[in-house]
Amino acid sequence: MSGHSKWSTIKRKKGALDAKRGKIFSRLAKEITIAVRQGGPDPAGNARLRAVLIACRNNNMPRENIDRAIKRGTGEIEGAAYEEIRYEAYGPGGVGILIDVTTDNKNRTLAEIRHLVTKSGGSMAAANAVAWNFDSRGVITVPKEGISDDEILEKAIEAGADDVDSSGDVHEIYTDPTQLHAVADAFEQMGIKAQEIELKMIPKTMQKVDGKMAAAVLKLLDALEEHDDVQNVFSNADISEQDMEAALNE
Repeated sequence: MSGHSKWSTIKRKKGALDAKRGKIFSRLAKEITIAVRQGGPDPAGNARLRAVLIACRNNNMPRENIDRAIKRGTGEIEGAAYEEIRYEAYGPGGVGILIDVTTDNKNRTLAEIRHLVTKSGGSMAAANAVAWNFDSRGVITVPKEGISDDEILEKAIEAGADDVDSSGDVHEIYTDPTQLHAVADAFEQMGIKAQEIELKMIPKTMQKVDGKMAAAVLKLLDALEEHDDVQNVFSNADISEQDMEAALNE
């Protein structure tokens, strides 16, 4: 399990994510709108929309919020003209960070992201200065209840996945980015319900940080994730579980 995933798991166990439900709904609504604009409102023919609707279900997003986002995507109701952008940055300790945003004002968003990064002691980076150290992978997360490590590995191979990591609290199934939705569909046909279906940036090499530096990195990652325009944050921070627990208890 990646360091960032572990941080999210620890926060979830501590109840530290409960207050962010409104932010989660906002992020999902933007993703729905963009998915509909790109591929239409029918989930059967729109893999990106199918994936985000699964996330909506797992986060108990109200149906009226989903319908409103779909209508913004189809143009039935007025909505912002969103643009998807990836920013790259260095955090405290030289940690590499990728920040995916969806915004209707890229100048405002860039200024705000730069402020968060520089305030932490980091700096914005040029295109591909950080991204070269990450691989794009499809990741399907499946709860461990009801399916063993051996069984999920067998099903993943059958579905065409590349790898499985069952070392954490969930099964994480890795795929080629182009095969993510095909593998997810195969799982659904097998009766295996995914918790998340996402494209993620997986670091090739990690950057070890500890103590106060680790706390500063985690504070920055949280601040970025809480920004209204940020959809995803990926980093190569290697932080021990002890330092994560300490940062959460500060």
